[in-house]
Amino acid sequence: MIDEITDFVLNWADGFGLIGLAIVSCTEAAFQPVPPDLLVMPMSLSAESSLELLLIFTVATLSSVLGSLGGYAIGFYGGRPILERFTSTENSNKLDNLVSRYGSAGIFIAAVSPIPYKALAWTAGAGKMNIRIFIIAGLIGRGIRFGLEVAILGFYGDEFLTQLENPITWLLLGIFSILIYSSLKPWWTKISSDL
Repeated sequence: MIDEITDFVLNWADGFGLIGLAIVSCTEAAFQPVPPDLLVMPMSLSAESSLELLLIFTVATLSSVLGSLGGYAIGFYGGRPILERFTSTENSNKLDNLVSRYGSAGIFIAAVSPIPYKALAWTAGAGKMNIRIFIIAGLIGRGIRFGLEVAILGFYGDEFLTQLENPITWLLLGIFSILIYSSLKPWWTKISSDL
């Protein structure tokens, strides 16, 4: 079901260029499941100028943060029931603790990481987090996330893709991923019981 939704959204958005990217980025940060990265990456690879890359980065970042305000409003007005309906209790508690314990740094972590940004926006809204701090952390976090994607694929796309064909690259990425996962897993597991 998710694959069908993803295919539909991406096929639809692809025909609209930056407007499609803006709509997907905005709605993903509020409620829908398709990450804008699936548009940012191919658009960055096919960009023909630095200006086009800058536009992709700007549209993805600003639209995502704008959409997160919708997610914040959903959490603000829907409160705990909305979180409990769409996330597991364990993940809901982890997100609550992430925002409560780390504040803007928690929002930053979610904005950069694969944690669904909408879920954290709902949590921040439900917890009545300071909206200015929420926006600033989101701008910085989303800016880093999309900025890295656009820079790597836009400026080094061919070299990057060539490196992905090298088995040593996959071995190094695997080792790096295991190290990151093994160092963050205890922290993420413990966060549900913190506070």
